Amino acid sequence: MRNFLKLIFLSVYLTIVVSCSKEYQVPQELVVNDFVWKGLNAYYLHQDQVADLADTRFNSDQQLNSYLSSFPDYNLLFSSSLISSDVKSVLIEDYNTLNSSQLRTAFTNGLEFGIIAEPNNPENVLGYITHILPNSDASAKNIARGAFFHAVDGIQLTRTNYRTVLLNGANNFTLQMADFNGTIVIPNAKMVALEKQNYSYTPTFLEKTITQNADKIGYLAYNNDFSKNYINDLNNTFLSFKNQDVTELILDLRNNIGSGSFAKNMSQIAAMISGQFTDQVLIKEKWNTKAQPWFMANQPDSLLTKFPDKLNSTTNINSLSLSDVYIILNGTNFSGSSAIELLINSLKPYINVHLIGAKTAGNNTGSITLYNSLDYGFPLRNNAHTVALQPIVLSFLNKSDQTYSNGFTPNIALCQNEDILNLGVLGDASDPILNRILNYIATGNTGTNSACNPNNFEYLFNSINPQREIDKGVFINQNLTNTN
Repeated sequence: MRNFLKLIFLSVYLTIVVSCSKEYQVPQELVVNDFVWKGLNAYYLHQDQVADLADTRFNSDQQLNSYLSSFPDYNLLFSSSLISSDVKSVLIEDYNTLNSSQLRTAFTNGLEFGIIAEPNNPENVLGYITHILPNSDASAKNIARGAFFHAVDGIQLTRTNYRTVLLNGANNFTLQMADFNGTIVIPNAKMVALEKQNYSYTPTFLEKTITQNADKIGYLAYNNDFSKNYINDLNNTFLSFKNQDVTELILDLRNNIGSGSFAKNMSQIAAMISGQFTDQVLIKEKWNTKAQPWFMANQPDSLLTKFPDKLNSTTNINSLSLSDVYIILNGTNFSGSSAIELLINSLKPYINVHLIGAKTAGNNTGSITLYNSLDYGFPLRNNAHTVALQPIVLSFLNKSDQTYSNGFTPNIALCQNEDILNLGVLGDASDPILNRILNYIATGNTGTNSACNPNNFEYLFNSINPQREIDKGVFINQNLTNTN
């Protein structure tokens, strides 16, 4: 949508009832404040609900300046200009920190794990392995999902030291493993030495085809973001599935920590899953009450994202033409949930989207980055400061004008935490979650929910989402969904 920023801005800016003579210069001390107010006035999705952002709020530059001067800093002006429920719009102090989408890397040994308090000695903690990153140091060691460890370099893990020892400790350390029956931790003789290294995430975590009766079921465990960096890799995965005549798809996102994405990227993934709806409307955008009428009158097609059949001019999308997709969700409000919700909502009018996990957050809005320039674009920005804005500017709908501000309720609800005494192998029927979905595909029976946390474990930490207080079920939302 950024191709249209200047046109919207010029149209909207003319409606602001302030004197805009060519001779007028914004006072130097108000340059950032002026940018914040005018950017939100032009683009903020909820501009019509904020009295101080109204076009008729000020009759002159002097009145606007007097208002802007009443704020001790531009951050307070920004926060005061948002509706109370808006936790997604952000002000960026230094736009140089906004890196373009890059391949995901880390300095890690490849161990992903959770921490619980020991049942009979709650000051001690016990680690359990959720999975191992492919091609990492840990992947070459005798350690796997479902194993337990109680100490590092001979130091018993406790509530007070586990973060320091595991997250901020030495680059090389040795895990002391343990057996655990749900009640008693029994240290064993096994030790695993691990080394942190520079690591590049693999495009896909795990992909395989499972034959079940007459079905060929594609299973894709995806831990990455949905940026353009990995679209070609996903397209190759779907080609492999296509060549194996896959008829059903399980998209496993339970360990996904990828960020939000662009509507274009999600449309390409939607086309890989389906493919039989080329050029039909997939996503509709609804901007604020000033921009939307202008779009409708001047560029109505720019509000629509349609099913593509190509990634670019030379690369066809490898489509499976599926009628059903099964998506294993990650919590209620993780970093990439907005992208998945957009995919779910957009596909629902066309195919059966089966959800497994917890109710989603309802993140149905998109953001753009505004810079202090005539067209709010980057090239003509004011170099006197580095402040940028990322306000929410639109909401997403599908072709049936349905949105998802209340989130999605899953077809199969899962406990917040997996049964750490029975994790099974990812991609194998021994994984209780995958096994339940395979039965659901075969019979249509959603199965029976087992009791959640029957052992009353106190979950303290999970390396996949360290910002989440697992035992309280609280998630910190830091996601912004972009629009192209």
